Amino acid sequence: MAKVYFYYSAMNAGKSTVLLQSSYNYQERGMNTLVFAPALDTRFGPGKVTSRIGLSAPARVFAPADDLLAITREALEKQPLACVLVDEAQFLTKAQALQVTDIADTLRIPVLCYGLRTDFQGNLFEGSQWLLAWADTLVELKTVCHCGRKATMVLRLDASGKPATQGAQIEIGGNDRYVSVCRRHFKESQAAWLL
Repeated sequence: MAKVYFYYSAMNAGKSTVLLQSSYNYQERGMNTLVFAPALDTRFGPGKVTSRIGLSAPARVFAPADDLLAITREALEKQPLACVLVDEAQFLTKAQALQVTDIADTLRIPVLCYGLRTDFQGNLFEGSQWLLAWADTLVELKTVCHCGRKATMVLRLDASGKPATQGAQIEIGGNDRYVSVCRRHFKESQAAWLL
């Protein structure tokens, strides 16, 4: 039975690196993979998964209206697929999270999803919420806060470098805009906002 895996963490835990390594492992053994990346993340160019350590690979871009099950079926008509991988899976819609379970259940292809669990306000992303509910296997990838404790939260920094407490849930950025912290430091930085 194929499964859906959700690898989640705060930022800078190496999610994209692990995704790229997993895809490479399949390809090294002569197996094909289908890698999805969200259309809204164009920091390194469209149709690409890129890790902070410099690894990258081409990807099939998806937008909120796209049917990932249908796209996977089309790809299967061209070549067999051993695995489907989804980068930035927090940006999946509820319907797309259901579609990745259909890929595993009906097409019998394992799906490996990688993404953030929560946003800069500590709220679940839509895709993460449904993957946490529906994935067969949940795996936390760990990163470290500046204090040495496990980082589980993400702070968004404003133009002056101070933690932001308001704004749109989705703003694409890297180390220039976001920092991973432990829950204690998240609460301290958000103290006025949390009250």
